[in-house]
Amino acid sequence: MMARPRTKGGGRNLFFIAASLMLILILLDDPLADARRGMRGGKKRGRGKSFSKLPIVFDNPESRAYYDHPDGAKIFMSSHFENEYILGRKISFICGASGRPRPKVIWLKDGIEIYNHNFFHIHIREIRNDTIKSKMEIDPASQKDAGSYECVADNKYAVDRRFFRTDYAIFSVD
Repeated sequence: MMARPRTKGGGRNLFFIAASLMLILILLDDPLADARRGMRGGKKRGRGKSFSKLPIVFDNPESRAYYDHPDGAKIFMSSHFENEYILGRKISFICGASGRPRPKVIWLKDGIEIYNHNFFHIHIREIRNDTIKSKMEIDPASQKDAGSYECVADNKYAVDRRFFRTDYAIFSVD
């Protein structure tokens, strides 16, 4: 029986190097990283951009029929993508959607649904049989309100969403 040459942890080291490289590549490909960097330092990159306006590539006809359905929920009006606020003031986001049947609009912060409470106020106005307008207000705004917000319009034919990013501004008094 022939002995196999042994290397000290060579197989394990190679695995950890490959796993580390994969993790670095995944982190570098973060779609929100540019938005996070854009808010820091006071530079206004990405104003008016929305991730939901990126082209969608459909893999099969069933997906295309679902997302491009003529009666599907479509957001036709939304606030700016990027917003800075002053601590203690009000933050407002607007989202208007249409579809048949009228879509339901929900708001998310960092991927978690927001409900009305003392500082978060969600107003919904039904405009027509197929149109709804929703406004989410935070009053007064604090540091914990910085983050990613999302408006999601949903009916039985389609889902549409808009992303918003907000951060507080620090002003120095000379």
